[in-house]
Amino acid sequence: MAAETILVIDDNPANLKLVRVLLTLEGYQILTATDAESALAIIHASLPRLILMDLQLPGMDGLTLTRRLKSSSATRDIPIIALTSYAMKGDEDKADEAGCDGYITKPIDTRALPVLLARYFK
Repeated sequence: MAAETILVIDDNPANLKLVRVLLTLEGYQILTATDAESALAIIHASLPRLILMDLQLPGMDGLTLTRRLKSSSATRDIPIIALTSYAMKGDEDKADEAGCDGYITKPIDTRALPVLLARYFK
């Protein structure tokens, strides 16, 4: 069986590296993007099974990108997990309203992340 593909969208190189290494060790195929525009190109070329979405991106933010993906019949069924360090009161509600299927705060709990993501691949 081929490895599940996860797209990680984050403009912070350290976060991208951490998640890529962690999830590659768990057997996932990891694609990365640093902004919404490059993420859209990757999504339409490869249709990942899951997206980890930083909410604070340069240009189009993660909430806007999530709304766009969830409004398209081609991408609406891809689970999108919000990934953010801006965990202010109401942010999780904003992510939920935009269409995110889950919400993870940074710093990333490296032990909990693989367990959380595994639920989306059953």
